[in-house]
Amino acid sequence: MDKNLAAVYLLILLVLLGGTAFAIFRQVFKTRRVEGTLAQLQKKLSQSQGTAEEHYELGGIYLDKKLYTQAIANFQKALKVAEQEEQNQENLALIYNGLGYAYFAQEQYDLAIRNYKEALRLYPSYTVALNNIGHAYERKNLTTQALQAYEQVLETEPKNSTAKRRAESLRKRVAT
Repeated sequence: MDKNLAAVYLLILLVLLGGTAFAIFRQVFKTRRVEGTLAQLQKKLSQSQGTAEEHYELGGIYLDKKLYTQAIANFQKALKVAEQEEQNQENLALIYNGLGYAYFAQEQYDLAIRNYKEALRLYPSYTVALNNIGHAYERKNLTTQALQAYEQVLETEPKNSTAKRRAESLRKRVAT
């Protein structure tokens, strides 16, 4: 009985250690890949102008690293290059949304809202930007506008969990 119990405990310990090791190695490889991409993009963009996609990707990496000032600079470069390349409306909307998110993270909600609105002007059914603008309105305590944004998301994506949850919360707040 004691040997069986010890074997079970040992097996559980090995499974936990194996799972932990797997998670650590996966995170290390993911971080190395991101850092490699970051170094590659930084080097390339310091030597040449680069494409809008490259500046957007670098801006996204900076967002993930919470380096918002650098992210904003790269999104602005992406917009400048995208206008020269005459990118389609959806690509420009992605860049404006990323720029809005960077401003939002710095609690510059007015600038965030302005960029989200520009993304929505270019791509009106962009639900991520609609959710983001709703969140920015919430932070500014503009409950009615936030609720309208979330309800607009729910019109096109009725199963959007973020919009559902936030709209329900705001409806309760408005009702009281």
